[in-house]
Amino acid sequence: MPDFPKTTLGRSDLAVSPICLGTMTFGEQVEEGRAHDILDRALERGITFIDTAEMYAVPARAETCGATETILGTWLAKRPEARQRIVLATKVAGPSRNMDWIRGGSRNLLPEHITQACEDSLRRLQTDVIDLYQIHWPNRNAPMFGALSFDPAQDAPEPPTSIEDQLRALEKLVQAGKVRHIGLSNETPWGVMRFLRAAEQFGLSRVVSVQNPYALVNRSVENGLDEVLHREQVSLLAYSPLGFGTLTGKYDAPGFDPQQPELGRMSRFESMRKQRWGRAETLAAARRYNTLAREHGLTPTQLALAFCYRNWRVASTIIGVTSLAQLDECLDAWPVNLSPELYAAVDAIRWTSRDPAQ
Repeated sequence: MPDFPKTTLGRSDLAVSPICLGTMTFGEQVEEGRAHDILDRALERGITFIDTAEMYAVPARAETCGATETILGTWLAKRPEARQRIVLATKVAGPSRNMDWIRGGSRNLLPEHITQACEDSLRRLQTDVIDLYQIHWPNRNAPMFGALSFDPAQDAPEPPTSIEDQLRALEKLVQAGKVRHIGLSNETPWGVMRFLRAAEQFGLSRVVSVQNPYALVNRSVENGLDEVLHREQVSLLAYSPLGFGTLTGKYDAPGFDPQQPELGRMSRFESMRKQRWGRAETLAAARRYNTLAREHGLTPTQLALAFCYRNWRVASTIIGVTSLAQLDECLDAWPVNLSPELYAAVDAIRWTSRDPAQ
C-alpha cells in the first residue's frame, strides 16, 4: 500500500487522500460486482476519499439516477469497517438541466429540495452522515459545462433561491449531524466569494472545497479561481484530469470510430461527443499533449495525472475508472514527477491551444 500523504480540506478536519475515486461510471458502464471490486482495490491501495452524486450514473438517465449511490451503499453495508476509513462525498443536483426526473425538472433549488436530497442520499448510501455535501452546480445563471462566458441575458425572470438561503439549508443538515462539511462544484470565483461572505456574515458553515474541472485541456481554474481558493483557504478537487479519456491517447487516431464502445464514454455515448470534451479543438490539443508525453518517455496518462497530482492548486485529484487495470494505472502514476523543461513544453502548448474544454 503506498503511503499517500493526507491533505486537509479547507479549514475542516477532513483529511483525505490526494487521489479521490470518482464513481459516476458505476451503474452505467460498471455493474455492481465490478464496482465493488474497484472500491475494494482502491481502499486496499490507500484511497480513502470517494465522491459521488445523487444524479449519477453518467450519462444522466431517469433509469440510472441514484444508481451509483445505491451501489456504494451496498458496498458499505457489506464492509461496515470501510465506512470509518473513508471520507464520503456526494452532491445535490442544481437546477434542472433537462432532467425532469429530478425534482420534476425544477429550475430552482429550494431549501426543501436540499433537505430531501440529502435524506435520499443517506438512504441510498446506507450511512448516517455524509462527510462532504456539495452543491453540484450553481443555482443561478453562470458559465459552466462548456459555456465560455457569462451572459446576463440568460438570467431567469424570477430570482432563484439566494446563496444565503441555500447555505442556511445546508447549515441545518450540519446541525442535525447528517452532514459534516459542505462544498461547491462547478463554481465561479464570484460564487465562491459570495458563499464565504454569507457564512461569515451570518455565522454559517464555511465551504471547505470546490470541485471543478482541471486538466491539461481545461486550466480555466487558473483564470482567477486559484487565487480565491488559495487566499481563502478553500481546497480544489480536480475532476476530469484525463479529459474524459482524451488525455489517455485512446482517441488519438483521427476521427475515432464511434462504433468502438470499448474505447470509453466518448465512443459509447453520442451525447458525450457533443460536450466540451468532444470538441475538435479539445481532441487536437489532447493529441499534442499525448505526443509530448511520449517524446519524454511517459504515457499520456502519466503526464496528464502528474500535472494534477503535483500541482499546488490541487488538494485531491478525482479519477474515474471502469476497470481494475485503469485504477492501477492511475494510482501507479502517483510517483511521476515532471521536469521544469516538460512543464515549459506543456505551457507552450497551452499558449496556442488555450483551454478548449473549458
